[in-house]
Amino acid sequence: MSRAATIVGAACAKGVTITCAESCTGGMVAASLTDIPGSSAMFERGFVTYSNLAKQEMLGVSGQTLADHGAVSEQVAEEMARGALQAARADIAVAISGIAGPGGSEFKPEGRVCYALATPLEVLSQTMEHGALGRDRVRAAARDHALDLILSALQPA
Repeated sequence: MSRAATIVGAACAKGVTITCAESCTGGMVAASLTDIPGSSAMFERGFVTYSNLAKQEMLGVSGQTLADHGAVSEQVAEEMARGALQAARADIAVAISGIAGPGGSEFKPEGRVCYALATPLEVLSQTMEHGALGRDRVRAAARDHALDLILSALQPA
């Protein structure tokens, strides 16, 4: 069974709703979830906020946070996740912002992706260095890691 199918099954069984706030993955997480029949019971909406303006307007990310830390930061991912959780009235939100490539910089290399997972009780964030795998492979790795984060949130405590 795929990660997405496992998520949909577990979320439906628990009556949990999930949303996504995606930047570098451009909706790949939402697409993975909504590819699964029955996903409408647990997924109402997702947010593809590729630009900084979209992050601010759709998710309430602070312009100051963007200026201080840049879009690819745990701070921005956390604000994206909180904003998505609130806007979608969901139980779990995952947020992703990263450098898919090609390119990057000495300070923010290709393959760096920041994630946040929000629930009404907490927001957890992390940065993964997926490496300069090429754009398609970085985006796929980011999608898969985000799905793993959602799965971990659905596991019994």
